Amino acid sequence: MVFFRTVTALSRLRSRVGQQSNLANSVRWLQMQTSSDLDLHSHLKEMIPEQQERLKKVKSELGKSQLGNITVDMVIGGMRGMTGLLWETSLLDPDEGIRFRGLSIPECQKLLPTAKPDGEPLPEGLLWLLLTGKVPTKEQVDALSKELRDRATIPDYVYKAIDALPETAHPMTQFASGVMALQVQSEFQKAYEKGIHKSKYWEPTYEDSLNLIARVPAVAAYVFRRIYKDGQVIPKDDSLDYGANFSHMLGFDDPKMQELMRLYVTIHSDHEGGNVSAHTGHLVASALSDPYLSFAAALNGLAGPLHGLANQEVLLWIKSVVEECGENITKEQLNDYVWKTLNSGKVVPGFGHGVLRKTDPRYICQREFALKHLPDDPLFQLVSKLFEVVPPILTELGKVKNPWPNVDAHSGVLLNHFGLTEARYYTVLFGVSRSLGICSQLIWDRALGLPLERPKSVTLDWIEKHCKKAA
Repeated sequence: MVFFRTVTALSRLRSRVGQQSNLANSVRWLQMQTSSDLDLHSHLKEMIPEQQERLKKVKSELGKSQLGNITVDMVIGGMRGMTGLLWETSLLDPDEGIRFRGLSIPECQKLLPTAKPDGEPLPEGLLWLLLTGKVPTKEQVDALSKELRDRATIPDYVYKAIDALPETAHPMTQFASGVMALQVQSEFQKAYEKGIHKSKYWEPTYEDSLNLIARVPAVAAYVFRRIYKDGQVIPKDDSLDYGANFSHMLGFDDPKMQELMRLYVTIHSDHEGGNVSAHTGHLVASALSDPYLSFAAALNGLAGPLHGLANQEVLLWIKSVVEECGENITKEQLNDYVWKTLNSGKVVPGFGHGVLRKTDPRYICQREFALKHLPDDPLFQLVSKLFEVVPPILTELGKVKNPWPNVDAHSGVLLNHFGLTEARYYTVLFGVSRSLGICSQLIWDRALGLPLERPKSVTLDWIEKHCKKAA
């Protein structure tokens, strides 16, 4: 049973977020968990019937309401700005950035349980928030962390499937292959073949999703150690949380790196449903493909240069600046180098976004982390200069709607500082993080009985005839 905290507790909550005037209003709805029940499954089981009834009411009362007009620009422009997908776990505002179940990133940093005082949010806490819409207690997060560790057993054939690929294969290719190998143990597939009732689809989906979330860090770490560390695998540490354990299995035990990994996984976990990886996962799952098949498809979308591969491109570009101009590059020299990049027909990686129209809050929280932990790092100082130099140039160019830095503009520099210098691997980190958001929404897709996705497509000939007739 979920209860509201007392007025005293809510006042403490407001005092914690009082440093930012807008926070108090935005968390009025927030339910803080005080239940002694530490089992995430039981909380979901209690919530689902209410949300099923809510969806039925929305369909019956609002089903014919219009949500906007579709233009030709939207149809031929990647469906940008077109509202056409239900995604419960997060919502992206062009000005505010991402909100996880209504909470902004700064709010999550203040409200979600941490591993240490004033530390970064534990990814397990965000997973609980994404699934339930409620901020968990530290005890609930610790219980979920233990459950994920208990689920993180990888069959040997998964590693053998990865080993069948050459070590030169891209890390994302190896990672996606490992996820596909995990599919052999899909609980949803077994239940579907036995004839499970559709009202129960969410339960084996839940099992698959938590198993997948629990296991992908070990698979990802295996890929890293196989390619870059002579195959010397590091086993998980049952005393560590999700983010710290991932850092440990990669081979990084610096407490600051563990904090970075907690932050990284949290802020990369979800970005509403329209981006390539999230939409792909939802689309494939709408055919009742199990979470492993759906997530593997999402990873293949994430591997594209215009999506998850961008964080790799940013670091490589920054290093090319250093190689040509040196670490002590002036703003004037940087200005010239940016124009040189643009005039050669290339883009400056890490700037702009398909939805955001201001600086990405995920960039800002990483910048704050850098100011706290690595203010004198030369590459961080270069990134800070880019923050000042690039937006005015892109604004002058007049071809972009958002000249501001996004999440990819900063993450590579942080990872590089702590020794994870293999930029080609960075998208795998993104993939591990994205498992939380995609799988959380997939559980709700099945709980709400969302249908097969099947939008209408048209030809250029149809567009021309339709518009001529309408005119």
